[in-house]
Amino acid sequence: MKTSTWTTMAVALAMTGMVRGENWASWRGPAGNGSTGKSGAPTEFAEGKGILWKTKLPGRGCSTPVVWGERIFLTTPIGEEDGVIALDLKGEELWRKTLGPLTPGRGQRVGSPANSSPVTDGKNVYVYFKSGNVAALTVEGELLWKLNLHEKYGEDKLWWDQGTSPVLAGGNLVIAVMQTEGKSYLVSLDPATGKEVWFTPRDYETTDESGDSYTTPHVVEIDGVETIVCWGADHLSGHDAKTGKELWKSAGFNPEMTKQWRVIASSVVTDGVVVVPFKRGDALGGLKLDGSSAKSDKDWLWRKDGMGTDASTPVAANGKVIFVKDGGKDRGKVTCLEARSGEVLWESMLPKSVSVYYSSPILAGDKLYVAREDGVILCGTVTAKGLEDIKESPLEEAVIASLVLVGDRILVRGDGHLFCIGK
Repeated sequence: MKTSTWTTMAVALAMTGMVRGENWASWRGPAGNGSTGKSGAPTEFAEGKGILWKTKLPGRGCSTPVVWGERIFLTTPIGEEDGVIALDLKGEELWRKTLGPLTPGRGQRVGSPANSSPVTDGKNVYVYFKSGNVAALTVEGELLWKLNLHEKYGEDKLWWDQGTSPVLAGGNLVIAVMQTEGKSYLVSLDPATGKEVWFTPRDYETTDESGDSYTTPHVVEIDGVETIVCWGADHLSGHDAKTGKELWKSAGFNPEMTKQWRVIASSVVTDGVVVVPFKRGDALGGLKLDGSSAKSDKDWLWRKDGMGTDASTPVAANGKVIFVKDGGKDRGKVTCLEARSGEVLWESMLPKSVSVYYSSPILAGDKLYVAREDGVILCGTVTAKGLEDIKESPLEEAVIASLVLVGDRILVRGDGHLFCIGK
C-alpha cells in the first residue's frame, strides 16, 4: 500500500475554530466520529435533577440538532411544511422558518419528514428534507436560497425515509443520494447561491434494495487531497471534494449480490482506517484509507462476521471503534475493537431490554452515552476491561435521534421535546 498523509476532518475544522466544546456543527460532531473531549455532563439524571429544560417541538422528526456558539439549530415539521427552528442554550426559541410542503415519513417508528441533520459553518445553516427541499439560512434565520433535488435530478425512490445528512467539503455543500431504483449521485452546491458546482453519478450494479443507502459521507484528507468517502450500494468510494471525480472504489461487501442489503449505519474513521458496518448488522470490514481500491475483502485489513450494527453508527477515537449491537439476540452488546487490526479489546452488555438502539452512541472522554428507543439514556465508563458503572436514566419519551454534547450538557431529541441535560 502506498504511503498516505491522512487526517480526519477534525484537522480542517480546528483551523477554522470549529473544534470547541460549545460547537457540534454536524451530525457526528466536531471530529465527525461521534467523539469529543472530556466532559462534565451528568452520567445520570431524573425529572427535577439533571434535566435543565425541555422545549416542546412543533413536529416529530428524527434529525439531530447542531450547535454553534449560543444557538441550537434543528429541522422539524412545522404544520404541513418542512421547517427549521433556532433556540438559545436556555431552550428559548429564537426563530423559525418554513420551506414548503413536507413529504410524510413512511416509517411509523423511525421515519419522519426530517431525518437529515443540518450542518453549519457558524455563518449559515444548511438543511435537507425527505421532500427534496435543500436550503441555506443565515444563523439569524434569513433564507439565502432554496431548491428541490427531486425536481432537479430525479424522484426519491428509497424504500424508506431519507437518512443521509449534508456535509461541507471543498468549500461547498455536498449531498449524497444513493438508491436502487432511482438516480444515485453526489452533488456539490455553492453555499452562497445553491448553484451546482459539480454533479457526479454514483451508479453501481446492485440487486433489490441493496443499492439503498441512508449513510452520511466522511470528509478526510488522503495524499494531500480533500476526499469525500461515501458508503453505499455495496461499495466504498472516494471522490475529490473539489471536482467530484471518483478517485478510487472498494468492493467485496456483497459479492453474491444478496437482496435487501440496504445500509443504514454509516462507516467511521480513525487512525487512517475506515470501519464499515454491512450485511444488515452482521459484519464489519476494516479498510486502509490510503487512496487505493480493494477488489474484494482479501484486499481489506480485516473482516469480522457475526458482529456489527445495522442502524446505530459506531463511535471512534484514538484508533479504537465502539459499537452497540442494536437488534437481535445480542441486542445491547457493546464491543470495542482496534481499528487497524480488528482485534476485539472488550465486550460488555447493557441492561436487557426489548427496545432497539436506533440512536448512535457518543463518547465524551471515557464516558459512553447510548440512547435506547424507549427513551432510556445509558452511560458507562470505558475501561481497558469494558464498560463499567452503567447508569440508566429514563426520559419517558421515545428517542430515535442521536445525542449531542455541548460543553457539559447533552441535548436529546425525543418524540415531542428537545431535552437539555446538565448540572
